[in-house]
Amino acid sequence: MVTCVTVLGIWVLTACDQPFNSPYPAGEVGAAIYYTSFSEPPKHLDPAKAYSSDEYTFMAQVYEPPFDYHYLKRPYELVPLTARRVPQPRYFDKAGNVLPDDAAASQIHRAVYTVQIAEGILYQNHPCFARRADGAGRYVPVDAADLAGVEELTDLRHTGTRRLVAGDYVTQICRLADPRLASPIYSTMKNYIVGLEAYREALEARIGSIRAGRRDRGGLTYDRHRDERDDPIVVDYRSIPLQGAKVLDEQTFVLTLKKKYPQMLYWLAMPFFAPVPQEAIDFYGQGPILDRGLTLDRCPVGTGPYRFQKYQPNLELILVKNENYRDVRYPSEGEPADRQRGLLADAGKPLPFIEQISFKLEKESLPRWIKFLQGYYDQSGISEDSFDRAIQFDPAGGPGLTPQMQAQGITLTTSAQNTTFYLAFNMLDTVVGGYTPDKQKLRQAISIAIDNQEWIDIFANGRGIEPHGPIPLGIFGARDGANAHNRFIYDRDASSGTLVRKSLDQARELLAEAGYPGGRDSSGQPLTIHFDTSWEGSEQRTRLRWLQKQVEQLGVQLQLRATDYSTFRDKVLNGNFQMLFWGWHADYPDPENFLFLLYGPNGKKVSGGENASNYNNPRANRLFEQMESMANGPRRQAIIDRMVELIRQDAPWVFMSHPVSFGLAHDWVGNRKENLQTYNTMKFVRIDAARRQRLRRQWNRPVYGPVLLILALLVAAAVPAVRAVRKDPVRQP
Repeated sequence: MVTCVTVLGIWVLTACDQPFNSPYPAGEVGAAIYYTSFSEPPKHLDPAKAYSSDEYTFMAQVYEPPFDYHYLKRPYELVPLTARRVPQPRYFDKAGNVLPDDAAASQIHRAVYTVQIAEGILYQNHPCFARRADGAGRYVPVDAADLAGVEELTDLRHTGTRRLVAGDYVTQICRLADPRLASPIYSTMKNYIVGLEAYREALEARIGSIRAGRRDRGGLTYDRHRDERDDPIVVDYRSIPLQGAKVLDEQTFVLTLKKKYPQMLYWLAMPFFAPVPQEAIDFYGQGPILDRGLTLDRCPVGTGPYRFQKYQPNLELILVKNENYRDVRYPSEGEPADRQRGLLADAGKPLPFIEQISFKLEKESLPRWIKFLQGYYDQSGISEDSFDRAIQFDPAGGPGLTPQMQAQGITLTTSAQNTTFYLAFNMLDTVVGGYTPDKQKLRQAISIAIDNQEWIDIFANGRGIEPHGPIPLGIFGARDGANAHNRFIYDRDASSGTLVRKSLDQARELLAEAGYPGGRDSSGQPLTIHFDTSWEGSEQRTRLRWLQKQVEQLGVQLQLRATDYSTFRDKVLNGNFQMLFWGWHADYPDPENFLFLLYGPNGKKVSGGENASNYNNPRANRLFEQMESMANGPRRQAIIDRMVELIRQDAPWVFMSHPVSFGLAHDWVGNRKENLQTYNTMKFVRIDAARRQRLRRQWNRPVYGPVLLILALLVAAAVPAVRAVRKDPVRQP
């Protein structure tokens, strides 16, 4: 009997099309589903709030700003997404006269962009658009009966859609000024969009008036937090005029800037400027809806190729094809090598190819890596633990795949990221800040002692480029030549011509000239610098200890102050630190997007901007203001060179790395090309589901030998007992 059951079980496992260890339902076999993972749940999915690559991975599949970057072309080319075309700005002087396109920035009083939205674009089906027979909103106001048993958005039975209009974009621009949303780009946009500050003041006054009325009606029992939790204040944003963003007609809006700012087009390719319909604001602005955790911050509504079907941030996130997605085609142009790589084989075919994207939460790198090797994830990064197993270096050809990876048909892509990692000194601090020669030398000495190439080799497995300034290679303004090095940190070897980091003895001389001979101050006490961090875990502690040892070579003590991320963020915002680790990934491919991190008025403490070091050199500020609105060319390059040289001398940053990404994918993933400027790329990817399933079965064949051996031993052990029972059966009374 035991043997028969065993044989039957083995036959069932063998006959099943799904491998026995598959983590996916049998119904997904052969489906065009892309399987991947995420390590941390997204904090925000509201386009006014979100500002991290982890969040954009999800958002870019759902939301559509007016513009995007061409998937295949390099250098990156801005192309229409929902807009009909990428507009050219019109420039006006103070008298309202039209100026030529090459007018000097000093002459320009207004820059006007007219954005035309393509017709016929529909939102995904969503309850906020559901209507009753009389045309009224089905769920606004929502009835208690409608929410019985509702836990997720998909539990609401009625949905609807409507056409995308220009006013939806204006609504979102207004939302950037809402103080309740704390949009991270408001401090930047108020410098450019006409009337945005005045709009914020008017909005605050409107909200304040509503609160005052509620307080008067509530009397002594009024509690603002409870009141707005149960009955949120919903504002029709477009009822307050915003001078710099106006609807011209249903498909056209006009954006007016205070000055020339060509980078505005790049901003209009980011989720911050994706459309948000007023219906969604009204729907999510209801207490009973919010009580169920349904918010725009976790349940977005957009016009993109995908929509959320499941949002379980502690388990999985599932996006499915937007059934209302319009006719969008795969590109028919690219780089010369793209055709040879098969990246143009699908030219002109309708998108998207993948029906569903499945994101599984994987907090640990090892399980994620194992599932990738088993074929259960379609792509993977490379952690430090798995690097040697995946990558081998050819001294002549650079990084390549190990034989095991090649045998599995895994492909490797490498790409220099438009990212800068750095250690920031707080330039407002009395010890490590300041602009006098002694303060410059202190920071230069520490920059020399911290060997960033060693950092890259140890903690990134060599996946990085040693920086000589804030701008990564590949962005206009970065220098990569004989005289492009940071002369305050490196010397050029006269015999070989190679760059050599200045010696520790030279760093100690600078430290002595800064007033700290041997790392001690005038009273003989060791110089102690506080390093603030929110890093946790053994791996991060190893990095921190490495930093301590680097600085200790100068006799300087680096004292670690670890806190939770919320406290750490507050310290950065308030300028309450001396030194910390920071990084920046380009919002758009322009040097202004890196140099604005060192523009004084963008200081974290003074304006809440992205200048985390609070660097504020008036000479550098003037150069930035000259450069920011210029077209790329020799004049702009010369100004950038002068600004970068000032930054190198002042040393507000220890330049750590321009990272290089290494990505792996199985060969059943088609149309895969790294695009570092947009996350809206999943619609281009194709999956050969049949090949994936064949290889999954091949790589995950069950090993029956040990099981059969154990069963055989159990049967053998049972034989004497069976014989004994048969020989002396128990008599029934």
